[in-house]
Amino acid sequence: MISKELRNTVTTWIEDDPDLKTAELLQHYLDTENDAELNSCFSGFLEFGTAGLRGALGPGPSRMNRAVVGRTAAGLVEFMKSRNLNSIVIGRDARYGSEDFTNDTAEIMAGAGFTTFVLPRPLPTPVLAFAVNELNVDVGVMVTASHNPAQDNGYKVYLGGVVDGINYRGSQIISPTDSTISKEIAGISALRTIPRSENWKIVDEKIISEYVTRTAARVKSVGNLKVVYTALHGVGTETLLSVFHKAGFATPILVSAQAEPDPDFPTTSFPNPEEPGAIDLALDTARNFNVDLVIANDPDADRCAIAINENGGWRMLRGDEVGAILGEYIGSVNPQGTFANSIVSSSILRKIATNYAINFAETLTGFKWLAKIPDLTFGYEEALGYCVDSKTVNDKDGISAGLLIAEIAANLARSGSSLALYLDQIWLKYGYHATSQISLRVSGLGKINQIMDYFRNQRPAEIAGYRVLNFTDLLTSDSGLPTTDGVRFWLGSDARIIIRPSGTESKIKCYIEVVATGEISTAKAKADSTVDLLRQALTKLLVG
Repeated sequence: MISKELRNTVTTWIEDDPDLKTAELLQHYLDTENDAELNSCFSGFLEFGTAGLRGALGPGPSRMNRAVVGRTAAGLVEFMKSRNLNSIVIGRDARYGSEDFTNDTAEIMAGAGFTTFVLPRPLPTPVLAFAVNELNVDVGVMVTASHNPAQDNGYKVYLGGVVDGINYRGSQIISPTDSTISKEIAGISALRTIPRSENWKIVDEKIISEYVTRTAARVKSVGNLKVVYTALHGVGTETLLSVFHKAGFATPILVSAQAEPDPDFPTTSFPNPEEPGAIDLALDTARNFNVDLVIANDPDADRCAIAINENGGWRMLRGDEVGAILGEYIGSVNPQGTFANSIVSSSILRKIATNYAINFAETLTGFKWLAKIPDLTFGYEEALGYCVDSKTVNDKDGISAGLLIAEIAANLARSGSSLALYLDQIWLKYGYHATSQISLRVSGLGKINQIMDYFRNQRPAEIAGYRVLNFTDLLTSDSGLPTTDGVRFWLGSDARIIIRPSGTESKIKCYIEVVATGEISTAKAKADSTVDLLRQALTKLLVG
């Protein structure tokens, strides 16, 4: 039985909904007394945080739809007015709803009298981040759900200059800006009275061309390298091919089934290169064409996965392995500025920075934090995010990272080496850093809180037979970083565990690192065995 209060709330929402399809669906739920669906769709306004908006498509305030995006854009307008910001550029991926959400945002921004630009077609997130600075605008919005499943969409917000005392430089919002915008969104009671205009401009193609030119110029040498590339049904193909061509590399071999944007993501239920099986088609293509390297982007092309042929078989490198390769190479050719990685990433980058006398910084998880580091020469997070040219894109960029890895691979091939051998040289120099992640989907916030409460307040004295020597609660510790919901354990000087909730999905994540020194094969066997033991023990504790 639908309560009178809920019925009135739904009816009011329907009257203000600019989308006939979602309005009709809500009316159908009313007419069929479907209180379960209505309670789900009206379980609170979709939360706006440092990741912007992200959620499943559908009607009502708890889903991604034109009404929610319109109110978000109107709230963003009020925030911009309060900070004397008056210009914006908007980009989109090729997901369902992205074009409508882009047009609604553009109309509301133009209706507020702001200078409003829209990217000419679905393009990678790094192009939007580049355009914020290149156009010298105050705000950027990217309509994307990144690597989420097909039923989701999202809304990322970037800022161009100094806002609330934070120098954004074309990067994603952080606290307290997110909560300030969220309050403005909450103050929007209706959409129909919000002024709209079509007085917005399409971004000139020369901006996209400039991104291609600047990114291609990041590499200094190319070689006869055969590369397989997959966009995972996303928007990366056109831009990556242009960058590789401009840099002088041979055209990558495309995974044809995944090369064009497709919002249904028919070959993978989770279009994230980290997910098991996501790049299997790319690896099959690599075997068929006998290539040197596999590069995979996620659907909005801000993440980059790399696969190599090692000991006669193809495997995808861990994000920390790619970070080590990029860090060692950049440190050897450009030892200046600052290296940085997120707190859950491997400790090897700090050691590389020390070796090359480069400043080092550690941040909370997410590129929104890494991008705030001044004079960032290289930054990465283990979740396949890399910034190799912060002056061009002050955010993670899967296209420039893939290009630089191709340059490194080509240079190594010329000298008779390979990425696999280069990695072994790094391990010999700094110790073998075995890292692994447990990503556990859970039923909701209650389960997440239960797990975190156990590790925070009833923490184990030992894990897999290894005694816990040190414990830090990242929610209360004085670590020099902003507080965050997470805990960190040290098992001696060579093993580290971090447990935290995901910032974008209903998941608990556990990050394991074990370091072993000495002869490579022995060090690998020792560290990998310890990681396996810790994974088994931690999985049992997490499942509870």
